[in-house]
Formats: sequence, structure tokens, C-alpha cells
Amino acid sequence: MNNVKMKKVLITGMAGFIGYHLAKLLVTNNYEVVGLDNINDYYDPNLKIARLQDLGFETDRILYNVLQQKGQISFIKLDLTDLDNIKKLFENQQFNYVVNLAAQAGVRYSLKNPHSYVDSNITGFLNILESCRAYPVEHLVFASSSSVYGLSEEIPFQEDNCTDHPLAMYAASKKANEMMAHSYANLFNIPSTGLRFFTVYGPWGRPDMALHIFTKAIVEDKEFEVFNNGDMSRDFTYVADIVESIKRLLPKPPKENNPEFDPKHPTPSKSSKPYQIFNIGNNSPVALLDYVKAVEKALGKKGKMVFKPMQPGDVQSTYANVESLFNYINFKPQTSLEDGVKAFVDKYLELEKSKDLKDEFQN
Repeated sequence: MNNVKMKKVLITGMAGFIGYHLAKLLVTNNYEVVGLDNINDYYDPNLKIARLQDLGFETDRILYNVLQQKGQISFIKLDLTDLDNIKKLFENQQFNYVVNLAAQAGVRYSLKNPHSYVDSNITGFLNILESCRAYPVEHLVFASSSSVYGLSEEIPFQEDNCTDHPLAMYAASKKANEMMAHSYANLFNIPSTGLRFFTVYGPWGRPDMALHIFTKAIVEDKEFEVFNNGDMSRDFTYVADIVESIKRLLPKPPKENNPEFDPKHPTPSKSSKPYQIFNIGNNSPVALLDYVKAVEKALGKKGKMVFKPMQPGDVQSTYANVESLFNYINFKPQTSLEDGVKAFVDKYLELEKSKDLKDEFQN
């Protein structure tokens, strides 16, 4: 057993929400992990720093393009647009697997800063593909998004639904990623799997996500906005179930000549090339107001909702058909909404308490 060489995984966006949880899981499952992140300020970088500290890194020693190693896990501060140094990292590390989670996130942010989506999500992803081409890997797993379904009202969303009508630049960039990955699977035989994430939540979650916004407002006894007058639902998926799915997927790259692919009637999710697309979600949409109630229950306190109309670029409902992925990896999400929300709230309160103690100490 000790002579078996550990598989090495690159996780881009490791200081992010899903990347952090995936790194923790893979290290405990005998993988060697190298994490990359530019630690940008799209949301409070202190949360990203705290995640890295929890993974064991000395964050006061983080320098650009300098690898810091802590046992089975390493971290490097690097931007995906820096092709030369990305390629050097691939050359030096010789990865078995790559999980590309780094991206400019957010729908509403894209209305103000569209160029950041091209830089991070398109140029950055192209650099990952070019690096996988130069230094071949066994499997590239990349984050797409449920937002690619856009105007489609064919519920539940299935991987082979039309995705040609995105509602914002974020969705358009994720659709572009799927097309780019297929072209590299075709030209350079890079086995690629795209995952269309449906609303992921859990401990250490992003502060721009609804769960964090609701929790913070209720704790601080402040009003918070609920869009479309509360008439919305999301296929909320707990982060531990998401990363368990990714872990199971890594050693199962797509193969060429998939017998289910019919070139006379092609579908988006399969190919004769080593390429596939999966929805990754809970297969169980939850009304937004029920989500709020779960937060209120976890906190033992009522919230002050302010109802607002639908926001540009938003959709009323998301609902994933995830049968294909369930069958492929033999795993279904296990976590109830109530348990997942409570885990988030407990971690939120813990982090806020430690922040207050830190501020008190510094003052």
C-alpha cells in the first residue's frame, strides 16, 4: 500500500467555497492536492484567507507564484490569465487530474463588470486547456453552471436541453467553457467532464449567496430582500454532497466513441470524443421562503423580509435532473436542507465570534 503513488490533483479556486471543501476531502482520501487561487476581492478576501488557514497554510507568507507545501497539500497564489506561470506549474507538478473551479462568479455582478468574466472564465479556462494540452492529464473536470439553461422552462433541466439562450455574461461564459472543452477533447484528446452546478450551499459559503445574506441580516436584526416577491425555488445542494460527487468522478474520465452518441442526432451532453456534461444538484427544488424558514429555525429568530421584483438575469426556478450523474458515480446527495442550513449557521456564528475576538484583541 505504501508503494502506491498518490494521484496528484490541481484544484483551481482552492481558496473558494467548493475548492476548499474539495481539498479537505481529497487529502483525507489519499490524494496529493495542489491548490491555486488569485485571492481576488470579488468578496471579502479575509474569508478566503481563513479557509486557507484552516487548510494549514501560513497566509502571512503567501507570495505570488511561490508554492507553499504542507504535507499532502500545497498552495500557490496565481492568476489563471498568467499563462507562462500556469504552464510552468503544470510542467513541474505533472498532475493526474485537474478540477477547474476558479471563475468570476455571480449573475448581478456581470451587469457591471462583463470584462472580468471574459478574463477569468474564458481566457483563464483557455490557459487551463492549453496547459492540459502541453502536459496531458488523465481527466479535466470543470465547473459549468445551471445558469446555462437561461430562458428554458423545460423543468426539470436535463443535460440535453437547449442552452442557447443565456440571460447574463456569467451564463454565456460557462456555455463557452463547455464548447471550448469539447473542441480540445476533439483536437487534443483531453478527457473532459463539465459539471453544471445547481445552487451549492454549506459552511464557509460565499457572502454574496442568499444563505449568507439571510443569516447575516437575521443575526443583526436587519431587513433583507427577497426577490420575485418570494415566488422562487432553487435546487439547493449541500457542499459535502457536491465534493463527494467530484471525488467519485475523478477516476472515471469519459472515453472516446461513446455508443450513446448519435452523430445524426447529436446531443449536448455526450460525444464521440472524450467529453461529457452532467448536472450536479439535489434533484429536489426548495421554495425560497422555505429556505428562509430553515435559517430562522436554525437561529431561533424571525427575519425581516422585504419583497422585491425579479432581478435582471435571474430565473424563477432551477430544478436538476441528475439521474445521469447518479448512475455514473453511484451516489446521491444525502444531506437534508434543515441539516445543511444548520451546519452553515453554526459555522457562520463561529467565524463571526472569532472575528469579534480578533478585533477585540487588536483594539
